[in-house]
Amino acid sequence: MPRLSKPEVLFLHGAGGGGWEWNIWKRIFQAHGFTGHAPDLLPSANGLQDTSLEDYCRQVQQNLLLMSSPKIIVGASLGGLLALMNAGQADAVVLINPMPPAPWHSQMPTRDKYPAIIRWRSNANLQGTRRALFDCDDMTCLYAFRHWRDESGAVINAAMAGFDVVMPSCPMLMMASGQDSDVPFSLNQNFAESLNASFINMPEASHVGALLGKTAAQCALQAVAFLNGIFR
Repeated sequence: MPRLSKPEVLFLHGAGGGGWEWNIWKRIFQAHGFTGHAPDLLPSANGLQDTSLEDYCRQVQQNLLLMSSPKIIVGASLGGLLALMNAGQADAVVLINPMPPAPWHSQMPTRDKYPAIIRWRSNANLQGTRRALFDCDDMTCLYAFRHWRDESGAVINAAMAGFDVVMPSCPMLMMASGQDSDVPFSLNQNFAESLNASFINMPEASHVGALLGKTAAQCALQAVAFLNGIFR
């Protein structure tokens, strides 16, 4: 018998962003019958400077507990790592330019250790946003500039240091931007092969442009097509 409703989807945003990053994807998923949730990852009660990667992981777990099965996790950048950390509770996972777990983290570009609070909101400027989102229109750049937030340095330092995860056995799709200056395209391509995951190349997209840019709707539709092949 045909399924009466599609699975619920938990969208996990990247560092310095918020659930707003998924506005395009969420609309497209909902138009195809999926129920989407795109919560903001929140600082701990002790403040952003004391927020850990495990704090964010617990928030993901709490959101998953509120969802009905089957469940899908879709994560981008830091959200992709969080998706992998919680993939054991999912029936399918979609990763967009994820921060890689150990040992793949060793292939990331070398960066200095971040301070306790990364001032991505406080020090943001529109010109910098336009450079980062070169594949987005002016209105999207302005919207993103107004919505960036500061981030916990401890979270990013822990992710960059390499976090061990149990690789999922559920169906997985890896989507990698060809113009990503944060997570190398070749890293994600090789990572996908090691996981026997499906792989989609987004050649024109920047790191965040896959969610916000001119090809975002097309990217979301490709993810929907993958999931429709699993959840009919």
